[in-house]
Amino acid sequence: MKSLTKFMDSFGAILLAIIWISPLLFAFWAATHSTSDAVNLNLFSPWTLENFRVAWAGAPWLKYFINTFMLVTVILIGQFVLTTLAGFAFAQLQFPGKDYVFILVLMQLFILPEVLIVENYAMISRLGLFDTILGVGMPYMASAFGIFLMRQAFKSVPIELHEAARIEGCGLLGILWRVYVPLAKPTYLAYALVSVSTHWNNFLWPLIVTNSPETRPLTVGLSIFGAPENGVDISIISAATLMSVAPLLIAFLIFQRQFVQAFLRAGIK
Repeated sequence: MKSLTKFMDSFGAILLAIIWISPLLFAFWAATHSTSDAVNLNLFSPWTLENFRVAWAGAPWLKYFINTFMLVTVILIGQFVLTTLAGFAFAQLQFPGKDYVFILVLMQLFILPEVLIVENYAMISRLGLFDTILGVGMPYMASAFGIFLMRQAFKSVPIELHEAARIEGCGLLGILWRVYVPLAKPTYLAYALVSVSTHWNNFLWPLIVTNSPETRPLTVGLSIFGAPENGVDISIISAATLMSVAPLLIAFLIFQRQFVQAFLRAGIK
C-alpha cells in the first residue's frame, strides 16, 4: 500500500510538472522552427535560430532589458530598506498597538494591486513621476509579504546575540546591521528572487504609467511587439518571449537550492 501511495505521489508530481512546463516547451519548439512546422508539430523539421534574429531586430530589446533591470533593482532596494526596518520593529521592539499595526500591514495581502491603480496613478502624477522608472516601482516598495518574511526571520535570531551586541555598545541600528541582517541572508536571497520574478513579469501597472521606450519594461515591450497590428507570427513571438524570460529561468536554476532552503528555514516558522 505504501509503495502504491508513493508511486501515485511521484506520478502526480511528474504529471503536474509536465503540465506546468508544457507551454514553455512549446514556446521553445516554436522559437526554433518555422511557423508552419511549429503549428503542425513536424518532428523532423530543421531547427533554426533565425526567429531570434528577426525578433531582436524588431524592437529595442536592449533598452527594454535595461529598463526592466533598473526597475526591479529600484524596487528591491526600496523593499530591502523598508521591510528590514519594519520587520525588525515588529520582531524585536515593543510599542503600543504593535499587534494591531501588524494586522493592518498584513491586510495589504488581501488587497489586489489592481484595486489601487487609480489612486496610485493620481499620486504618481501629483509627484511628477509619470513615465519614470521610480514612478513604476514606488507603489511596490512597502511589501506586506516582505515585512512578514523579515519579521519571521528576525524572530528566529537568538535573543542572546541581541543582548551581547547591546552590551558591546551597539545601538539598535548597529544591532540590526551587525547581527540580524547577516543571519537573514538566505531569507533576503529568497525574497529577492520572489520580488524580481514578480516585478520582472508585472504588466498592467507599467502599461498604464509608461508611454515611451525610454521607460518601457520588457512585458510592455513584448505586448506591443506581439500586437495584432504588427502581424502575428507565433515563432517570432515565441522567440521574443523566451528572450524575455531567459534571465529569470537562469537565475532560478542557479539559486533554486537557496530559494527553497530560505523558506524552509525562515519563511514559514
